[in-house]
Amino acid sequence: MVLQRDAKTKVWGWAAPSEKVSLKFNNKQYSTTADKAGNWTILLPPQVAGGPHEMVFSASNAVTVKDILFGDVWICSGQSNMELPMARVSDKYAEIIAKADNPHIRQFEVQDKYNFKGPNKDLQAGQWISVNAKDIYKFSAVAYFFANDLYTKYKIPIGLINSALGGSPAEAWISKTALKSFPAQYQEAQKFKDDNLIAQIEESNRQVNNSWHTLLNQTDAGVKQKWSGAVLNDADWSQMNIPGYWADDKLGAVNGSVWFRKEVNVPKTLMGKPAKLLLGRIVDADSVFINGVFVGTTSYQYPPRKYPLQNNIIKEGKNIIAVRVISQSGKGGFVPDKPYKLVLGQDSLDLTGLWKYKLGAKMEPVPGQTTVRWKPTGLFNAMIAPLLNYSIKGVVWYQGESNTDNPGNYTNLMKTLIQDWRTRWNQGNFPFIMVQLANFMETSDKPTESNWATLRQAQLNTLAVPNTGLAVAIDAGEWNDIHPLNKQTIGKRLALQAMNLAYNDKKVIPSGPIFKSVKREDNKLIISFAHTGSGLVALGNKELKYFAISGEDKKFVWAKAEIKGNQVFVWQEGIANPVTVRYAWADNPEGANLYNTAQLPASPFEASIKSK
Repeated sequence: MVLQRDAKTKVWGWAAPSEKVSLKFNNKQYSTTADKAGNWTILLPPQVAGGPHEMVFSASNAVTVKDILFGDVWICSGQSNMELPMARVSDKYAEIIAKADNPHIRQFEVQDKYNFKGPNKDLQAGQWISVNAKDIYKFSAVAYFFANDLYTKYKIPIGLINSALGGSPAEAWISKTALKSFPAQYQEAQKFKDDNLIAQIEESNRQVNNSWHTLLNQTDAGVKQKWSGAVLNDADWSQMNIPGYWADDKLGAVNGSVWFRKEVNVPKTLMGKPAKLLLGRIVDADSVFINGVFVGTTSYQYPPRKYPLQNNIIKEGKNIIAVRVISQSGKGGFVPDKPYKLVLGQDSLDLTGLWKYKLGAKMEPVPGQTTVRWKPTGLFNAMIAPLLNYSIKGVVWYQGESNTDNPGNYTNLMKTLIQDWRTRWNQGNFPFIMVQLANFMETSDKPTESNWATLRQAQLNTLAVPNTGLAVAIDAGEWNDIHPLNKQTIGKRLALQAMNLAYNDKKVIPSGPIFKSVKREDNKLIISFAHTGSGLVALGNKELKYFAISGEDKKFVWAKAEIKGNQVFVWQEGIANPVTVRYAWADNPEGANLYNTAQLPASPFEASIKSK
């Protein structure tokens, strides 16, 4: 484990009521007495970073805890982009993983739990792991890169408490008391104290899913007629280009199951080599067969499809790949701009292009369901409250995607969450560092409204809370993946913020340009920034992109922009009295290129001059 070094380290536990508890540590003896409920706490003085150390606890029995480090402990919370493990990015960072060996970076993963009745006192289970060849794959990728940069610079042990849950909105991480300022969410939290309601919802969800998939399997012609087989007369099947979505082809927007088949010829020179099948990402679920042999399945849309193949599956000459794709709602198919290939050793065969396809069964979309574990307060009670006795250095937070449906109240949610956590940890205004939403979804060739941009602005506004930081990520995302693989860039930017906020390292430029103020001169808006470093730059020495302006009518048009010193001048002929300016205001502002000389991107923003 890792204990916080530079605060009074709190060691706590439970014993028999009024029982005496002693701790032997570093040749010193500490003692206390459990209260009437059996709770006890011992405070240690600040410690020098390092270890390993050993502690012996004695009461009615003795317990020895070994391999304890003192260093800096960070809570790593949020949703799936914080959860996403190194295993998921292992291809991208294969060299880094191969060399990863550092017992001074450790992670404790909090189990995914919820509780709506009240805060849990303790966690049910868990263990600390360190960076080594086996366990590196379990680390949060963002948190690992964050910790690695801090350790590389300061040589202080880093403890990561990974308490995150995919799909979770911010309100799930706020205590009941703090949530009272959000009446709708508070009332919803009260409803879910009812175990019967939760049981009914979960049973309904199960029945809906089971009924839908049972009917699909019963009516799927491909299942009945074994379209997965190596031998099949598919001469009458339609063809479409893969990757792509069948809603954009002549089949149209249908849900259910669609089968795909492709013939692949493997030359003799590639036989006998380790093989794997890469099928990018598929919406929503898939089952894959090669030459009639089942090779893998994935039940939901987000994971990359990587299927290792046994040696005897691929044959010299003709091979048949069959894929059953299940679409539960929306557009089903193969996500573009992902790898689709049969890998054989160091070589690969391209699988993009024409595939044959045929509808297996048409279904109505799966009815909407309620995800209980995302409801307000549940995750705070089960995954944060048990940690409140643990002394920490600060928090890194990667979340927001699940609040984009209603971005208007996100600033207030985050201000409440930060204050709530700081109050309950009772360690003052510890650093709270957020990741701004990455670029995602398709680009637009004209100024547009965007919930993702609005939420980024809400995240930017949260910097009004003291001792907070923002890692900008609009150049680190993927248009076709809500879980971008470039976690190293995000981790590094979080670490820069930590160096500035937590380690008071004033030599570090912690951020790209952050909007500070705007004024108007004639027909131009003049924007000033903080965190300009040695100056503003247009990345690639090109024209500044993604600035838009409007008058009072809020009709935005692309604008010309020019850097002058540490300011940007923005204008457009035809708008004599510009009022509002936006930068990188889009779901995916690909090509936005305002940076500082430290090569850190400017945060997107919207700003208006005050009306006279």
